[in-house]
Amino acid sequence: MGAQTDRIVKIENLLRRNRPVNFQTFRDVLEVSPATIKRDLAFLRDRLGCPIIYDRTEDTYRLDASAQVGERLEIPGLWFSATELHALLTAHQLLSGLDPNGALNRHVGPLLDRIHQLVGQNDRDRIDVLQRISVINASQRPVEAPCFEAVCSALLGRQRLSFKYFTRSRQAESRREGSPQRLIYYRNTWYLDAWCHKNNDLRRFALDAMDNVQVWDDKAKEVAISTVIKKLDGGYGIYAGNQVRWARLMFSARASQWVARERWHPDQQLTSLDDGRVEMKLPFTDMTELRMDILRHGPEVEVLEPKELRAEVAQQLRDALATYSRT
Repeated sequence: MGAQTDRIVKIENLLRRNRPVNFQTFRDVLEVSPATIKRDLAFLRDRLGCPIIYDRTEDTYRLDASAQVGERLEIPGLWFSATELHALLTAHQLLSGLDPNGALNRHVGPLLDRIHQLVGQNDRDRIDVLQRISVINASQRPVEAPCFEAVCSALLGRQRLSFKYFTRSRQAESRREGSPQRLIYYRNTWYLDAWCHKNNDLRRFALDAMDNVQVWDDKAKEVAISTVIKKLDGGYGIYAGNQVRWARLMFSARASQWVARERWHPDQQLTSLDDGRVEMKLPFTDMTELRMDILRHGPEVEVLEPKELRAEVAQQLRDALATYSRT
């Protein structure tokens, strides 16, 4: 489809000159057979909805002036190669997998229909695409569509948000006003980085804990993305903070087969030992998520530093043993 795309672009450029184009001109420019040119013109008109008008008396082609938008004629179409189109179909399936209750999926549906037209797939082929790409999100915390759409609208429109927020750690609900800065999808959960006008500082909010979200007309407070990253991404995982400490972990040779290829943190440091074990050093600010990731490796990992983290993990393991020791 790459060569056809190149020809269609050339046809489009000829037609956009706002004057009739005769068939011989197409042959001179494209250097292909008349049959190929006719197929390309039919593809533009029938598949992509291009408003091409043919004048039999003059044997010329032109664009319908009624399709003019502003100062240019608009030809609906996407100029991608077959490989790029298949990648877009794959991306759509990935998007559907992290789609909160259809909020994203229904908005990109028309684009998907056009992509299917471009690759010439029928209904059966479409079903096949859906079945051959599967996205599994374990432990996903769904977000209501109105909440997600309001957050996206405020984020991209640079407007303030008002919302109720439930803080699980304190089991308390409060009203917040925030200026959205960045939307994050992390471990099957959506988060919003925003300037919290109540605390006068940057905060990270889980969308599934937000309720009664309203978009205000007030302009959002602008914070440089570099500042957001420095403030909120310094810790481990989704937990923000700027008081960074370093952990040192030792993984067994068995666990190292996977850990050596894993990225726990952008600034992690891995050292492979002669006996197959791997030592990992990485920064953290809050040990909650790091502790959970350590525990999923069970006896295959040992916390060497700091002492506080080692003690926390050891206590969790003792508590788990106590639970399973009950008769």
